[in-house]
Amino acid sequence: MYAGTGANTASHPFFMSKGKDLELRLQRTEEQLRIFQRVSRFMVREMSLQEVLQGTVSLIAEFMECDSCLIYLIDDDKLVLCAANNPHPSTIGKVKLRMNEGLTGWVARERRMVAIPREAYNDPRFKYFGELAEDTFEAFLSAPVIARNRVVGVINVQHKQPHQHSGVEMETLTTIGEQVGCSLVLARMEPNAVSEANHVELVLASGPVRPRL
Repeated sequence: MYAGTGANTASHPFFMSKGKDLELRLQRTEEQLRIFQRVSRFMVREMSLQEVLQGTVSLIAEFMECDSCLIYLIDDDKLVLCAANNPHPSTIGKVKLRMNEGLTGWVARERRMVAIPREAYNDPRFKYFGELAEDTFEAFLSAPVIARNRVVGVINVQHKQPHQHSGVEMETLTTIGEQVGCSLVLARMEPNAVSEANHVELVLASGPVRPRL
């Protein structure tokens, strides 16, 4: 056991390393909380859905320090690219894939996250587009967009270089996928419908909450 004084203990390389690691983890947690708050604010403001999605991919790209963040939304049996942190007019609304195509389609079908730290383009599920620079990127992280317990889209995060995705990054993308799903539901509501709704009646009409066994 280390028998030094308190001052010497604090300056020991082991404890200094532990302290630095804890400081970095706390900082990352604070950054994670901030991105959740900023996405939530998009949901309560009078913004177009396109503005919400563009703002969201920009926040994700900043937090993840990634080279690309894309949001695909489901239209019938296809996934359509609807937002990108580096949007190009020829791709937004034009790039589409079927639900049985690519890693993106797999995430939508399986309702599961996928994280590939390197050579994502070699994965047998990968689909090559040609018009997307992301076709050559190494790392790939993807999570479903969930609304009312249904998959309505997919968020992809990609790095040009190999990248080991952290648990915080995976948790963040999963939660933002749920927030984006809520934004999609709210976007279908007229502003007057929110202000004129009898929210108490809606709650009481839904019935009592029964404890889960």
